This record gives sequence, C-alpha cells and structure tokens, in this order.
Amino acid sequence: MSQQVVDIARSWLGTPYLHQASVQGVGCDCLGLLRGIWRARYGCEPEAIPAYTQDWSEPQGAERLLAAAQRHLTDAGGAPLAAGQVIVFRMRQGAVAKHLGLISDAGAVLRFIHAYQGHGVVESPLSDPWRRRIAARFEFIERGN
Repeated sequence: MSQQVVDIARSWLGTPYLHQASVQGVGCDCLGLLRGIWRARYGCEPEAIPAYTQDWSEPQGAERLLAAAQRHLTDAGGAPLAAGQVIVFRMRQGAVAKHLGLISDAGAVLRFIHAYQGHGVVESPLSDPWRRRIAARFEFIERGN
C-alpha cells in the first residue's frame, strides 16, 4: 500500500497552493493534499473539516491536527522512516503541529511531498531542518481496498 499512497501523492505534484482547498490540479493546502490522498485511497473523507484560518489552533494551543491524525491513522512513531508515512510538523518549537506531508522516498536521500505556501505541491528533501520539526508519524490504515 505504501507505494500506492506515494503514487497518489505524486499525482498531485504541481497543484497550486490554495488555503482550505483539496482539488487536484486546481489547488490545495497541506491538509487538502492529505484529504485528496485519503479520498483516492478510501473513497470518502473520514470526517467533515471545519473552516480554518492560517493560524488555526495557535491561539488556543489545541493540537487539532495531531488529534485528527490519531483518530484516523496508525501511529508509526516507533517504526523506521518509510515511504507512505504521513509526517506531522511543528513549524516552530513549542508551537502546535500544523503542517503535514507524506514520505515519498526513505532511501539514501529522504524525500517528502507536501503542499507549501508559495510553492504548491512539491517533493522536497526531508533535510535536517525539516526532520527536527517532525512531531509525529503515522501510516494509513489498511482497509482491504
């Protein structure tokens, strides 16, 4: 399944960044990318996503993104980094986790796919600065698809 998930994510490459969107080739943000992968994998989204702002969860200090990942994905924190894992990032130390991507290559040069403001959906090196921001890792649940 991990290669299928990576292939789905790669099909989104070049999609422009658009806050709150999740339409392949038209626009998405990092959550929208994951929502699109989920829909391609399972057919429908696991829950309705409320409207959110760029600073969502920060004023309250609420870990909404991590909580949603824990509800719908399997924790992979104890496993080695692997292609197909969802990675959740804290963009600043002590801040709530609010960016995510998907490991696309766990070989000699780690890479991940994410929707990044100003760049759209891109495949980037999972460099040390990015790795230091990882708050958690998850895997998609096998559902017999």
